[in-house]
Amino acid sequence: MAEFEDPLIIAGRTFHSRLLVGTGKYKNFEQTKAATEASGAEIVTVALRRVSLTPDKGSIQDFLDPKIYTYLPNSAGCFTADEAVRTLKLAREAGGWKLIKLEVIGDKKTLYPDAEETLKAAIILTKDGFEVMAYTNDDPVMAKKLEDAGCVAVMPLASPIGSGLGIQNPLAIRTIVENAKVPILVDAGVGTASDAAVAMELGCDGVLMNTAIAEAKDPVRMAIAMKHAVIAGRIAYLAGRMPKRETASASSPLEGNI
Repeated sequence: MAEFEDPLIIAGRTFHSRLLVGTGKYKNFEQTKAATEASGAEIVTVALRRVSLTPDKGSIQDFLDPKIYTYLPNSAGCFTADEAVRTLKLAREAGGWKLIKLEVIGDKKTLYPDAEETLKAAIILTKDGFEVMAYTNDDPVMAKKLEDAGCVAVMPLASPIGSGLGIQNPLAIRTIVENAKVPILVDAGVGTASDAAVAMELGCDGVLMNTAIAEAKDPVRMAIAMKHAVIAGRIAYLAGRMPKRETASASSPLEGNI
């Protein structure tokens, strides 16, 4: 199948799915497992506070086997570079994780990233040997700065976290993709399958989502829809869409007709 002929490569690691999913907001771990399996995702994001170091208390690891899934610890809930760096260093100590998602939030109301603090943290973490996937605004200039700082992937938002508004600035996302030499993955704001397809049609290398699946009326069905939307969007991008025209263009020639 086409998706297996076109792998996603991040920091030298090969993945067959271009859909990444979060593990929060589900009713329970059983639902998390069912939706994750249905999505076909191979990378799952996990906040450090959700990874229990005491097995008797239960853990997401009991439901999503770390030998099967690539865990992507994130610095969700951090508001400064220092806090994010400290959190991700703890994650490395807890599970030996090197590939991480950097997230530094600017304020509690909008949950927009603090680009300045994100870049500061990215520089520190990459120098310390982390493979940083950085969550940021849909700003082409900042995306390039994060790439130049050594990030292995850049993850611009589609719209605010948990909003489900879809891609609000497709031109910016396309510009980021065209300027990048590392994978670009849309992260945050996806609401339904068509949003994921649009992200992939713009040339993004992948899509990360959590709320769109976890808060769907039927998370498992939505996970399946997202899986196919990402695949379809990627194939459409590789196929190359037809040009847009301001006038009609007949599907069949009129010349020679009776």
